[in-house]
Amino acid sequence: MSALFDSIRKTGFRRGPKRMLGGIAGGLASKMKLNVWLVRLLVLIAFLLPVVGWVLYFVMWIITPWQDGSIPLERLFGGRPSAR
Repeated sequence: MSALFDSIRKTGFRRGPKRMLGGIAGGLASKMKLNVWLVRLLVLIAFLLPVVGWVLYFVMWIITPWQDGSIPLERLFGGRPSAR
């Protein structure tokens, strides 16, 4: 399982430092070099889709590393502790 979390970290995708909720939109905006408000708007529009928007956001939230590299799903399984 550790290899999976390490490969997620190697993508370089992190939650955005300018987060409002989970930091997913901020991380996407940073990675794709887009305006954070545009990405937030797109995420909100995705929430209007039945189930897909909410499920996708939850999956992204649980597997996306924080700025310190810790992953919520990994901590849930008793893995690498937060560096905070």
